[in-house]
Amino acid sequence: MLTRIDHIGIACFDLDRTVEFYRATYGFEVFHSEVNEEQGVREAMLKINDTGDGGASYLQLLEPTREDSTVAKWLAKNGEGVHHIAFGTADVDGDAAAIAGKGVRVLYDQPRIGSMGSRITFLHPKDCGGVLTELVTSAEPSGEH
Repeated sequence: MLTRIDHIGIACFDLDRTVEFYRATYGFEVFHSEVNEEQGVREAMLKINDTGDGGASYLQLLEPTREDSTVAKWLAKNGEGVHHIAFGTADVDGDAAAIAGKGVRVLYDQPRIGSMGSRITFLHPKDCGGVLTELVTSAEPSGEH
């Protein structure tokens, strides 16, 4: 089942400014950055620590690249802050099905490609105590960032 907190997603208006805040305040450095066209975001993954299951925990900073993206709409309603929590799993398909079997709505019929080539899906916040929850199966390490 779920093995770690994979990341905490934080929505922001200015990715560069937010990265600099986390660098200057906490000493966190960018481990990976990318633009996810499908989700309409530019993101930076700041590695916090390695985990016992061979994975890692991150802060994922998200800046929308277009006004119709989910993150842009969320920012317009809520302002900057914690957007979601993501749990790591070796089997996003199996765990999503098991959780759906417990009455929690899974937002994607099939997992999609997320940060660093991972496979992801989301759980409906209304079924998770108001928290948008992501399930993540990390891609095999390639050594590329």
